[in-house]
Amino acid sequence: MPDDPPHADGARVLADLNALRAIGTYKTGVHKPTFSEPHMRSVEWLTQRLPEANLVAAVDGIGNVLGTSTKPGPKLLAGSHLDSQNFAGWLDGPLGVVYALEAARIINPYPNANGAVEVAAWCDEEGHFGSFLGSRSYVGGVTEASIDAARDSSGRAMRDALRDVGLAGRARAKAEPARHIGYLEAHIEQGRSLESSGLKIGVVTSIVGIWQYRITFSGEQNHAGTTRMADRKDAGLALARFCVAIDDRFPALCGPRTVWTTGRITLDPGAPSIIPGRAEMLFQMRDDDPAVIERLEDHLRNMAAEVGAQGRCGVEVMRIRTGVPAMMDAIFQQAIEDASLAFAGGRSVRMPSGAGHDAQILATIMPAGMLFVPSIGGISHHWSENTEDADIVTGAQVFVETCRRLLAG
Repeated sequence: MPDDPPHADGARVLADLNALRAIGTYKTGVHKPTFSEPHMRSVEWLTQRLPEANLVAAVDGIGNVLGTSTKPGPKLLAGSHLDSQNFAGWLDGPLGVVYALEAARIINPYPNANGAVEVAAWCDEEGHFGSFLGSRSYVGGVTEASIDAARDSSGRAMRDALRDVGLAGRARAKAEPARHIGYLEAHIEQGRSLESSGLKIGVVTSIVGIWQYRITFSGEQNHAGTTRMADRKDAGLALARFCVAIDDRFPALCGPRTVWTTGRITLDPGAPSIIPGRAEMLFQMRDDDPAVIERLEDHLRNMAAEVGAQGRCGVEVMRIRTGVPAMMDAIFQQAIEDASLAFAGGRSVRMPSGAGHDAQILATIMPAGMLFVPSIGGISHHWSENTEDADIVTGAQVFVETCRRLLAG
């Protein structure tokens, strides 16, 4: 129809992403920890752009950026995040924010376009102070006490960070019941499935739950030169054997897409001439089937009991994070697929997300959907993360069309 709003402006999308890339640049990526100066400059950049989309910009008391519309009709919430992992990639987060901004700029000013796209940039998606704090706050899942307790890896209190960036005492935004028809987010895949298959769009079916554990080994600290090998109660050695045993045993018990990672190991006291009396590992499992995780957790605890029964070291398994998998809405999945037929030649595939995203939090209160674009080499959470410009533009076109179809009903 001649009165339909135009398609996404690919050159504008690329220019916006490169403008954000220029803030906090590190090599070919960025370094934008939550509430850092580059993060807050990115927040300012977005608030200055939102009026271009007929949106009123606000930053709430936990650092979320929200662009709201007074246009009548249905409203679709869209966005992602602007903070980054340390010394990481330029697209993880900003891609979804810029796509949402572009959809709002295309759809909102046109009277013949049904409804409006509202934009969100959720704070601390990357978990510098806690997991998904911004989006969890928006859905009512963060207490004042949890903000009081939040610290980053350096020990800096979140309250101090909020004060330092001028957000202390500001109200936190809360979702307004029935305001939105749902939430849509775009992201780089952070894997190689799309690239290796020559596909352009991933239609996300589910987002995995993430379960995290602190596993502590208690042995006996002693002299590394005078203690015979047969007499040692080496907590570090017990930990190393435990890691190997996980990789040996879990494949027979896991699901087709289960993954697990030991992300940090610490030895106490950590000196070359001292046998570690204590060792700790942070261990994580991901799957979209809670029954699989329950089975693996039971086995993890049985393994710990086996180590304890040997009498050299004790093992404690403490679950410190529970992640509930989120299913993406069927109507949203179909809208993405239909938009992909129109703008990506149908080169799309339905797939689960192995990474966590704000969409899983929003899915607890409204229909939600996600689309992926390819990642070169599957690399993410590293400064070399990248996506071809042509794939970025295709993703923007599919995203805008998906928004239009969802608002049209």
